[in-house]
Amino acid sequence: MSERVNVGSEKRPIRLASVSYLNAKPLIYGLESSDDLQIALDVPSRLLEDLQEDWFDIALLPVIDYQRMENLCVVPAGGIGSEEQTLTVRIFSKRPIEQIQTLACDTDSHTSVALARIILAEKFHIHPELVPLDRAKTDDARLLIGDKVICEEPQGFPHQLDLGEAWRQLTGLPFVFAVWTARGGVDLRNVPEQLERAKNEGLAHVEEIIERFAVPRGWPADIARRYLTHHLQFDIGERELEGVRLFHELAAKYGLIDAPPKPLRIYGS
Repeated sequence: MSERVNVGSEKRPIRLASVSYLNAKPLIYGLESSDDLQIALDVPSRLLEDLQEDWFDIALLPVIDYQRMENLCVVPAGGIGSEEQTLTVRIFSKRPIEQIQTLACDTDSHTSVALARIILAEKFHIHPELVPLDRAKTDDARLLIGDKVICEEPQGFPHQLDLGEAWRQLTGLPFVFAVWTARGGVDLRNVPEQLERAKNEGLAHVEEIIERFAVPRGWPADIARRYLTHHLQFDIGERELEGVRLFHELAAKYGLIDAPPKPLRIYGS
């Protein structure tokens, strides 16, 4: 059972950080007009550092990074997950997946790199060397994430693996890539309710989001629509939290985080 946490009170505006990808747009719809929020965008891999350095109070944090900082609380008002294919978290390989020896990783997402390690070990029984994409000496296999997978899909890689789909096949659970996560000791006041409203409004305005953010980035509108309404899910319930816990257990098994993993603490009163 998740622990519920009561936190203190602060008077200044709540500082919020989100990822800058298309997949986060439904979660932050309209929040820029809130008088009691300060909002910034960054790549997923920088959000943990932003929280550690006290730049923000709450962030759409990659779930692996929950284990890499003390005194965090999950705010289950929304997140980025999938029940099947994600479309935008994929391994591209010139050889069959089970023959990959070195995987060049887009390091923008700590969660996706950890998920690749787990899927390749648990499903394919391989432990390839994982290296940053910009320092890779071979181009046999790549892990890419985000908008670039659709807008800049690499050619000449006949073997592909969608990590969200592979996780579901392996575990039967949805996978959550990121969830709203707050620093302990911060009174979020009505921010959880604002985040719920933003998510609902964002999903009600998908066509606007596609027109404003997807098409200008090079997304075909029909693919963006399917991505936001079919491939992704934005609610965080008990099944999603169960998936996060299992992911943390497997990450600890492979030495990606300390063992045993910290239990999820849920913000609330």
